[in-house]
Amino acid sequence: MKLLSSEELREVEKTLRGYLPKSQQVYGFVFLINRVEADRIDVFVDRWPEFRVLLVRPVKQEENDFYKGISIFTTDEASLKNKLLQTDILDWTQYNCLSFDIGHAETVKAVAAQKGVPETQLSMCHMMILQNPSKLQTNRLSVQLSSLQEAHVDLVNRTWKFNSGKYSERLIRNMVRSYPSCCVLGSDGQPVAWILTYSYCAMGMLYTLPEHRGRGYARALISAMAQKLLSEGYPVYCYIEEENTLSYRLFQSLGFSEDPSYRVTWYSFNEALLSLR
Repeated sequence: MKLLSSEELREVEKTLRGYLPKSQQVYGFVFLINRVEADRIDVFVDRWPEFRVLLVRPVKQEENDFYKGISIFTTDEASLKNKLLQTDILDWTQYNCLSFDIGHAETVKAVAAQKGVPETQLSMCHMMILQNPSKLQTNRLSVQLSSLQEAHVDLVNRTWKFNSGKYSERLIRNMVRSYPSCCVLGSDGQPVAWILTYSYCAMGMLYTLPEHRGRGYARALISAMAQKLLSEGYPVYCYIEEENTLSYRLFQSLGFSEDPSYRVTWYSFNEALLSLR
């Protein structure tokens, strides 16, 4: 597959815009690659410029840096299957975490089965896009809002649902260093609630420490982060796990909505290899 150059990345950003919302995740990756200095991420296509398969693959910064996910977008199922089977774009002997439209799940799983690679579905998510910014909260709570610092990475990592120790810590450190974040500071100056931006531009990792819940911090953080991203011209969206009805209703009340025909899923492959590291 062809690795896109800086100039081609600017071109593909425009092309992906035409495939929204189904291209939202890979579009978010390319959007940030074109604007932000962060850990290197490569973008591959099956052909140029009329691609049918586009794959976003973060580059390992260290030998064990394999936690960052790979994102796949395709307009042609047969082309996707062919590229996964016939090329070395993925190292099927290693741990991989892939995200893609749920409509491609059977194709990806079939390839993994042919390769003899075990797979596990990690999550299935609604994708919610800010459609009505007027619903964002404008009256700020009497709390101190700030950005997360590197000193807060361990706290965020320990409380994240998908915490994987040092592997996920590298992911979160890159997010805190490189992309917008927002947090509520407690009386001791330490974060008690926060929200981050993933490398694909989605808002996420929203969390409030249990003893500080019920005070409206999540609503305030979502609104503040969305307004910040809007002001900088970023796409404003998030993923909500299907079973998380509380978060779904919260984002919906703040002007986010979804295309019910579209779902994003994450799968891990060779997950057992994580325990051997």
